[in-house]
Amino acid sequence: MRTFLSFFVLLGLTVTMNAQPTFRRQATSLPGEKLTSNVRSSQYPRILPDNRVIFKINAPEAKNVQIDLGKKYDLKRGEDGAWTCTTEPLSEGFHYYFLIIDGVKVADPGSESFYGCSMMSSGIEIPYPDGDNRFYIADVPHGDIRMNRYYSTVNKCWKRMFVYTPSGYDKSKKDYPVLYLLHGGGEDERGWANQGRTDIIMDNLIAAGEAKEMIIVMPDGNTSDIENELIKECIPFIEDRYRVADGRENRALAGLSMGGIQTLNVGITHPELFSYLGVFSSGWWASRGNQSNDGTEKYYNLLKSDKENYNKLLKQFWISMGGKEDIAYNNCRIMRERLDEIGIKYTYFETPGGHTWPVWRESLARFAPLLFK
Repeated sequence: MRTFLSFFVLLGLTVTMNAQPTFRRQATSLPGEKLTSNVRSSQYPRILPDNRVIFKINAPEAKNVQIDLGKKYDLKRGEDGAWTCTTEPLSEGFHYYFLIIDGVKVADPGSESFYGCSMMSSGIEIPYPDGDNRFYIADVPHGDIRMNRYYSTVNKCWKRMFVYTPSGYDKSKKDYPVLYLLHGGGEDERGWANQGRTDIIMDNLIAAGEAKEMIIVMPDGNTSDIENELIKECIPFIEDRYRVADGRENRALAGLSMGGIQTLNVGITHPELFSYLGVFSSGWWASRGNQSNDGTEKYYNLLKSDKENYNKLLKQFWISMGGKEDIAYNNCRIMRERLDEIGIKYTYFETPGGHTWPVWRESLARFAPLLFK
């Protein structure tokens, strides 16, 4: 059986020179607006003013079609063989989604693709409220995201990392502090650069004087040994090829979900390397009542053994969570209870959104201004 899929997405989002998102009506009889995440020729899905999204899939030989946005939506087949549905209103920011055609989960060929959920996934970008311009390209000086390849002796293979350098880096002679920023499980080094909009967030913060100029390194955290991957591979590579400021006070480590646990494991083990830790939607695996079988106890023991020194050395120990709907919420709650019992100082921030990129963008936008002050 041959199934022809055609999926077109539309989001009514354009960005003016001051980064203000607006809807721009086009000469079309179609409802709503097309999404910016569509490939050029795709007209669906389309977004309505209340953030509901219309999907339309041409699959005349299919027997069942669904859209998976975390919640599954059943599409209805029309007489022309096209399947359609309209979602509930969706929250602002980036969301992965999939087509499910007769039980097979696939990326939508009408959407740009993003590596997430351990496969190439489709994505939609729901506009932020008017006035919230932090995540849109603005008429400000722009930095670069550079791709660097290196051979990892830890994993015995070629890997790559993406590196953000602020505007003016090439003409400047000064040294810059560095944030090492880790992605989540099922993602890779592209996550923060693509889904996370790291360069846009940082360009806007720096231009507004809200964050220090810094280099941001986005490595591939899919490794058998993140500690040695960072310490023996990534940090030496960056310090050899970029103008970076010396010392732990000029080095930060942060990550989301899996990358948050990696941040905890490496950062707590090596306080001599990092002055700032950021843990987004994460926390050591909860183990109350069965702590003897939990490998994370060694980290709590490290904190207990030198509590005063950790509190002195960590200028920021920043923890964020995507509300109670975040799948890591319970782990994080129990971890914070343990930190409170030990007497470790930290800052906690919570925002609605669950375990999603809108939460992690927000986390970066709030964490970066605290660095290297």
